Amino acid sequence: MFNLIKKDFVIQKTQILLFIPFIMFFAIFAHHMNPAFVFLLVSTYIPMNGYIYDEQVESNIFLNSLPYTRKEIVDAKYIGAIAYMILSIGIAGIILYVFNYDYTIRDIAIAVGLFFIFVAFAFPLFYILKPGYIGMAILIGLIFFAVVLPPIFRFLAEHLTTITDFLTSLSTTTLYLSGAAISISLYLISWMVSQFIYQRKVF
Repeated sequence: MFNLIKKDFVIQKTQILLFIPFIMFFAIFAHHMNPAFVFLLVSTYIPMNGYIYDEQVESNIFLNSLPYTRKEIVDAKYIGAIAYMILSIGIAGIILYVFNYDYTIRDIAIAVGLFFIFVAFAFPLFYILKPGYIGMAILIGLIFFAVVLPPIFRFLAEHLTTITDFLTSLSTTTLYLSGAAISISLYLISWMVSQFIYQRKVF
């Protein structure tokens, strides 16, 4: 399974060369952006590019001819996504610190939670969508997270005072632990859903 995880890194040599300039761009020109969103973009870079590459070369047909079970192929995607997320955020944190881009541990924690939620919805779709739609799905998903969610949260905060009062009554620790539990649970459910879909998919 380690070779399956490493595959996404090896096949993206060209894209990974752009990874550090990609982070530097945000460090220099995107000081107005929320650091959590910057970390979210960075954390999804390798996993999402891996899926796009798999789609372009139809690698699933090749992978299913190798001595790997379909369960192992899906497991490698989900475990690899976590590994590359940790690696990407670590590198981004160093680069942003060098460029004096202000961020906190809280920003990283929020980005990790959003990463789990975004991947939880995105990965199963990649096994459902027809080839040619994955890149568009990623783009729409990121735009949704960046543009649509903040206004929705502001609207809920302004109009659903009962929920707002309840959330503000909770301690910071409780909020973070609840958010972590929800995002990780969604990720694990997504993992099982992807296993179910992929086991029955015809290539």
